[in-house]
Parts: sequence; C-alpha cells; structure tokens
Amino acid sequence: MEIFVVDHPLVAHKLTTLRDVRTDSPTFRRLTDELVTLLAYEATRDVRVSETTVQTPLTETVGVQLSRPVPLVVPILRAGLGMLDGMTRLLPTAEVGFLGMVRDEETLQPATYADRLPRDLSGRQCYVLDPMLATGGTLAAALRLLVERGADHITALCLLAAPEGLERLRTGLSGVLEERGDLRLRVVTAAIDERLNESGFIVPGLGDAGDRLYGSA
Repeated sequence: MEIFVVDHPLVAHKLTTLRDVRTDSPTFRRLTDELVTLLAYEATRDVRVSETTVQTPLTETVGVQLSRPVPLVVPILRAGLGMLDGMTRLLPTAEVGFLGMVRDEETLQPATYADRLPRDLSGRQCYVLDPMLATGGTLAAALRLLVERGADHITALCLLAAPEGLERLRTGLSGVLEERGDLRLRVVTAAIDERLNESGFIVPGLGDAGDRLYGSA
C-alpha cells in the first residue's frame, strides 16, 4: 500500500483554514472543494490513458485520452459528498457510485447502509473519497468491497489521516494484497496528523468533517 502526502503551500494554506474552528460551513465547503481538486491532481497521476490522434488547426497530432472503462469515483456518504465536485472537476467523464457507511461511535466499527456500486468492477480504477482517515475501519471496509468486486487500482483521497488509521489499512488489507498480485492501493492525503483521541477523532484534526460541511442535523 502506497501513502502519498501532498506537500504543497496551497494545500497547507487551505488545510490550515479548514482546521480553524472559526471557519463557517460555507467557507469550509468551498475550501474542501478547492483542496480536493489539488489532491485529485496528484491522485490521478497514474490514471489510465490510451493513445489517440486529433486534428489541430494546423496538422494531425498524437495525444492521449482516458481509457475505457472510465474511472469510478466513490464518495463515502455523507461527508464524502463534500469532496465529489472537487474530484469530478478533474474527471468530468468518470462514473460516480455511492457507498453509505456509518461508524458506531461506541464500537467504532463500520456498517453499510447504502450500496450504489456496479457489481462487476473488473479492470476498473476507483477513487474513494473519505475526508477523515481516523480509525480506518470504514475505509478498510470500503476498499475491501471494491476489491471483492474486481477493482485492481484503488486510490483513497483523504483530507487528513491518522497513523492508527493508516496502520489499520496496512494490517487489515495485507491478506488482500497478498492474494491479488495485480492490486494497487494508494492513499493520497493533505497531512498525517499526530494521533487519535479516546473518542476516535483525529488530533489536532479539524473536527467532524460531515458536521462542518453540512451542520450537525
């Protein structure tokens, strides 16, 4: 499993404002959208393309276009929805599937309540959107589901990651990686924070991303 932290001044600047408790929801949504677009630029560096020929106003030339099947973008509901526009801005032709998962705040275990994904993902590149990689349980379950359906190249985009969550991904998906020699898993994030607190929240973090995006209702 590969981990890539996007080290860029604009990423750090926008993340700092997201962390600020004084940042209101409209500003938080706008900055999340902008930050995801920056992360998506790095996350799609290995997107599959095929050669094509086009006619310019002067002559014919060779370029590339996204290969088929097109990538699948998977926001994990609900907070992942706040990352969708920023991702599809760079991949407007991508398909979008939805996965609803919730973490039990007592057991910290994930449960799936909505699955709007293709049954067969053979040969598909998938981009999973989950703002906070905290305990890692939700993201690990989502990645395992995509692998079971045949996806062979999965990139998770997270605003923040905790060391505990990254370690859970490594250990929880190690068997899957051993079984599938063709499988590639990546995590792209703006920062790896210090730790989780006793409630399973990232410290210093930015709070509950879903609540800050949409309110606590």
